[in-house]
Amino acid sequence: MNTLWLATGNQKKVEELQAMLRGMTVTILTVRDLGQSFEVEEDGETFQDNARKKAEALAALTGGWCLADDSGLEVDALNGRPGVRSARFAGEPASDARNNELLLRMMREESNRRARFRCVLWLTDGQSHYQTSGQIQGTLALHPAGSGGFGYDPLFVPDGYSSTFAELGPDIKNTLSHRAKALREMLPILSRLFA
Repeated sequence: MNTLWLATGNQKKVEELQAMLRGMTVTILTVRDLGQSFEVEEDGETFQDNARKKAEALAALTGGWCLADDSGLEVDALNGRPGVRSARFAGEPASDARNNELLLRMMREESNRRARFRCVLWLTDGQSHYQTSGQIQGTLALHPAGSGGFGYDPLFVPDGYSSTFAELGPDIKNTLSHRAKALREMLPILSRLFA
């Protein structure tokens, strides 16, 4: 059986990745299918560090191919923050609403609203590994808009659009997002491994 494990407990990320992998002859399992808790402290300095750490930890448990992502929002006016701390930008308990609220407060007086989403994917079976990355440029809206997506999607307006990711919906987001770009680079590798 061709099985690919996704090293995330974030159901929204799982749904995004599953939608983008649709059509591949591979069984996709997630950390929820482990039957045990899976927690990895994401204390790396880079997206690559955290993605590698999660994928290697899951590969050690499953013995199979594991795909992990680490991604986040980098804001020019904040010197790249929240960056690798995107999910816990406002502290614990982690909350999208609190993160967005803090970001808007910090950006209240800023005219430079340029930002980018970045993603690193790490695929490993514990012996071999592959890495891809993707990013998308955009600007931060003045107020949250839209009910789709997760994280900073209600604030991020990708270049070439006038709506946030949360307004554009999954079909559009899944074609142009940072995660979609990283996954498109990873697909030839997955196709080769799971042929």
